[in-house]
Formats: sequence, structure tokens, C-alpha cells
Amino acid sequence: MSMGKTAAFFDVDGTLYRDSLMIEHFKKLIKYEVLDPIIWHGRARRTFEDWDKRHGNYEDYLLEVSKIYLDSMKGLNKDYLDFITNQVIKLKGERVYRFTRNRILYHHEQNHLVFFISGAPDFLLSKMAEKYEVKYFKGTEYLLDENNNFTGEIRQMWDSRSKTKAIKDFISLYDIDMKKSYAYGDTHGDYDMLKMVGNPVAINPVRELVMDIQKDRELQQKISLIVERKDVIYQIPSDIPIL
Repeated sequence: MSMGKTAAFFDVDGTLYRDSLMIEHFKKLIKYEVLDPIIWHGRARRTFEDWDKRHGNYEDYLLEVSKIYLDSMKGLNKDYLDFITNQVIKLKGERVYRFTRNRILYHHEQNHLVFFISGAPDFLLSKMAEKYEVKYFKGTEYLLDENNNFTGEIRQMWDSRSKTKAIKDFISLYDIDMKKSYAYGDTHGDYDMLKMVGNPVAINPVRELVMDIQKDRELQQKISLIVERKDVIYQIPSDIPIL
């Protein structure tokens, strides 16, 4: 019988946090006049409005905005931005899904290892992890030069391949039994992470992830689909028709 540890792997943006930490940070940089508002009111706003009106794909929307954000961050000093980074967590850190927050508490109570694995910027994810008493995390690494300025380069963590590698590193470091473990995600980038564990949970999944699940009989049989809207939390069948 396996004696490995039980772990719970959480995506953050869209799974715990009800939007994107990166976008909240982007908006705060504009509010505090670190960035020119024209950056948002140009291409970024159009991209957002396409998604908001449901004309576009959610993941495409995030990818497009992340490119604009990354270009805007180049040359800014990380220490100089610490106040704004802290403000994002202070003002928005409670804007989370109740189901996911309760699951984090449950896993802490069970003495499971809890991990945040997210495409969110690492300097924001570290603050979110601290807020929810999560010791282990891996986010998109925003590279810095010798003066602690952002270089405009990243090591991304929002795709399935990157998340799979991070989890495999954690498995070897902490002797994790994946059959006993849990994963929580909402997008196609979480697909492989959900497949890796014995107890996968999709929270407010995007259409593409639901379609992936329904094409994968093994995953479909073991996964739970959770939808949280207003003050109601629903568990829906994994074979639910997609309209």
C-alpha cells in the first residue's frame, strides 16, 4: 500500500480568484499612474470588451492581455511596485469562490500538502499564497535584471506542459501519491493536471475544458464539475450537454 502524501493542487485565476490577478494588477498600475491609461483604453480594452460581450474565447482574451501587460512592465522596478502589488491582495484577495476557499480549508484541516500552480505572476501569487496559508506555489516567473527591473521576459505557467513539469517536480520533492491527491482547475491549461490525480475537480470550467473532459472517458468518470453562480453552488454531471 502506498505511503505517499496526499496533495491538493489549485489553479488560482478563475478557480480560486474570481478573475485574473494579473489584470487586477494591470488596472492598479494605471489607476496609480504608473502606466499611461491609453495602454488600457487602446488594444487591452478592446480585447476585454470582446470577451465581456462573449464574442471571444476566455483563454485567448487572457493571452492577449498578458502580452500587453508584459510589454508594459518592461523596465519597471519590482520594489517600486510592491505597494501596488500589496494593494491588489489587500483589496481583492477576498474576491474568491466560496467552494474553492472551503476546499483549501478542508485540505489544511486534513494535513494535506496544498499547492498553488497558476499562470498568475509569481510576485502576486506569492502574496495570495501567504494570505491563504499555502506554503508551496509556482507561478509565471517574471524575470528581473541586476537592478530588480522587469526584463520583459517570462517563464510561463499557464499551459498544461508547464504545470505538468511543476507537479512532477513537486512529486519527487515531497513523495506525493497522485492517486490519493486532488486537483482543481478551470481551463484547458489545467487539463493534464486534472488527469494526473485520483480526485480531479473542474470549477466553473470553460467550454474547451468541458469538451476535453467529455472526450476523455477515464477523466470523465472520475472528475467532479462544480459551478458557482451568485449564492448557489451546483455539482453537474460530467456528460452534461453543451449548448
